[in-house]
Amino acid sequence: MKIIGTGSALPSLVVTNDMLADFLETNDEWIASRTGIKARRLRSTETLVDLSVSAARSALESANLTPDEIDFCIVSNVANNYVTPAMSCIIQQNIGSHAPCFDLNGACAGFLDAMEVAEALLKTNRATNILIVCAEEPSRFCNWKRRETCILFADGAGAVVVTKGNDLKAIKLTTTPNRDAIVYRRRMEDVPFEGPGVDVTEPLSMNGREVFRLAVESSQRDLRAVIEEAKLTPDKIDLYLLHQANLRIIDSIREHLSQPEYKFPTNIQRTGNISSASIPILIDELYSSGKLKKGDMIALSAFGAGFVTGAAVLKWTK
Repeated sequence: MKIIGTGSALPSLVVTNDMLADFLETNDEWIASRTGIKARRLRSTETLVDLSVSAARSALESANLTPDEIDFCIVSNVANNYVTPAMSCIIQQNIGSHAPCFDLNGACAGFLDAMEVAEALLKTNRATNILIVCAEEPSRFCNWKRRETCILFADGAGAVVVTKGNDLKAIKLTTTPNRDAIVYRRRMEDVPFEGPGVDVTEPLSMNGREVFRLAVESSQRDLRAVIEEAKLTPDKIDLYLLHQANLRIIDSIREHLSQPEYKFPTNIQRTGNISSASIPILIDELYSSGKLKKGDMIALSAFGAGFVTGAAVLKWTK
């Protein structure tokens, strides 16, 4: 595959650490020193559909394609207000596409999962142009009285259009089962034949130390694997675009790979953790600002609940 279009959309509301300190036992220094986050974007007047459609339209415009020229639409989404119809169906209707579409839930690694599926569709000639949209609102999973999780997450959407090409040099998905590392459960409807009802609603909980360990171990392992498969060395990668979960995690991965800081651009300081949308949003920002240049060799890495991870190496030719 090759990426021929990028797009992103963030909510208008900017929530700073100082604003959180108004109702949480925390402060800017405590949050920033542990996460790198200074502010985040949260939905207020916009819906997740609004953000997703905006990102999708921007990606199509960037690719110079009309909705009718899209052969498949893949949407990465953990959860939203709708169980049915799928988010992909809602986006498809709003942008005026008639392409087959489906959702996948790879949590924070969802963009890499979608790339893997898109590559298979392209290789088997089932599609020529594929729209990938990552639409996430993890701020809605949190208990906003618990600073351990709510300070991390934010909302937004990122999108890319991919087509046939030879830019993807390697991709790898992995799973290390660990159900308790990150958990979010929602209550379902009562069934009269079920035993005594149990409210299983559980806001997002996370074992921070375990997530940190899993993320660093998995990311540097996956990155080394795809870099080797691409017949490169870590030094030959121009930019490392990692899931924006925690600045300390990113720094630790960078140190394991013995690479300079400038190769690891970040936006977590002002966006927070937007789950699978983090990487495509970062890609769009870098491309739009001219920091992602034609010919750059880039490595992607993401990690999330499950515990699922993914990494890829591709040459940027847009």
